[in-house]
Amino acid sequence: MKKEIKTREDLFFLVDEFYKRVRQDEEIGWVFNEIITDWPKHLELITDFWEFHVFKTSKYKGNPLQAHIDVDQKIGQKITPKDFGTWLFHWLGVINEYFEGDNAEVLKFKARKMQTMLYMGIHESRTTTD
Repeated sequence: MKKEIKTREDLFFLVDEFYKRVRQDEEIGWVFNEIITDWPKHLELITDFWEFHVFKTSKYKGNPLQAHIDVDQKIGQKITPKDFGTWLFHWLGVINEYFEGDNAEVLKFKARKMQTMLYMGIHESRTTTD
C-alpha cells in the first residue's frame, strides 16, 4: 500500500531506496559508486536537500549545481542527458512504487526541473570562450 510523504523518515526511505537502485544501474551506477565515499553522510545530505524542498527546513547546506559540475569534471565530462533520464527513471520509480499524494507529486515535479537545470549548468560549465 502506498503512503503519503509526511516525515523526514519517509524522505530518507525514498533517498535510500533510490540509491540502492541507482548504484545497481549498469549505465550510471559506476559514477555514484566511484565518487561517493561516505554513503551515510551522503544519504543524510540528500535527505536534507529534499526535506528543504518538501518541508521548507533549513538543514541543507550545499550547492547541487557545483557538486554535479565537479563530478562531471572528475569523470572526464561524460555526464549526458541520457544519464539524467536514467536518474529520473529510478527516482520516479521509487516514488511511484511506495508513495502517493501532494508531496510525492512535488518531488516528481522538482526532480524533473532539477534534471534540466543541472544538465544545462553542466553543459554551460563545459563551454569556453576564446
